[in-house]
Amino acid sequence: MRKNFKGIFSLLAIILLMLTGCSTSGAKTSVSNASTDKTDEVVLYVTRHGKTMFNTVHRAQGWSDTPLTDDGVKVAEQLGKGLKEKKITFKSAYSSDAGRARETARLALKNNGQSDLQVKESKNLREVCFGSYEGEHDEVMWGDAGKELGYNSYEDFMKAISSGEATVPEMLSALKKIDKSGMSEEWDGVRQRMQKELTEIAEETAEDGGGNVLVVAHGMSILSMISNMTEETPEGGQLANASVTKIVYKDGKFKVKEVGNTAYAEAGTNEK
Repeated sequence: MRKNFKGIFSLLAIILLMLTGCSTSGAKTSVSNASTDKTDEVVLYVTRHGKTMFNTVHRAQGWSDTPLTDDGVKVAEQLGKGLKEKKITFKSAYSSDAGRARETARLALKNNGQSDLQVKESKNLREVCFGSYEGEHDEVMWGDAGKELGYNSYEDFMKAISSGEATVPEMLSALKKIDKSGMSEEWDGVRQRMQKELTEIAEETAEDGGGNVLVVAHGMSILSMISNMTEETPEGGQLANASVTKIVYKDGKFKVKEVGNTAYAEAGTNEK
């Protein structure tokens, strides 16, 4: 069942699963091919990277980076194979400058038969920065954020998140206050930089005749980006690794068509 963004911040999964990684299970919607004809319509396939080492060991991974695990490589390859099976080809490809996003993009393109397509990197597509908590255990980081908000323990704070008493924007704001590096980011700032980059990519592609664009980024930053574009959220409030959020840009406007769709990667497991 889909939930709207009014309730998304009450979901524990958006904290734990965004940072610890997840399987390819998630929202399953029908896969429809976007037209590849010359048109000003731009179809953006915004994809979360594959699972990484830090995801696996439950450490905060925003601007810090670790390589894809074997499972992370596999799901990125499956994504590419699924896109090929659905006959979806890309005019251009973008990723954040994190290695996990870059590798996911290249693996997907290789298995889609487009290994020669250049992946353009952008800092604006990065995950949320957690400042001095980068690489720290999730329990320590969110436990400290909870204490800043008046909760006695990590467990109490997680209960507040689950019940909706506390929200993700509040947590990031609390983290900003206690971060010693001064580099941690808040929800609105991440949304603004992500939307700025998405708009530039869409406008440039539209001016060049439109088409399909692959964009590989990160779970929490993608959800922040679309938080004021749609009320739809993925099953469980989290984006699965290699899931696709499809956004159409036409006549200067964005329309979110799918959120956290895993059907593309799943189609890759059935390739003959």
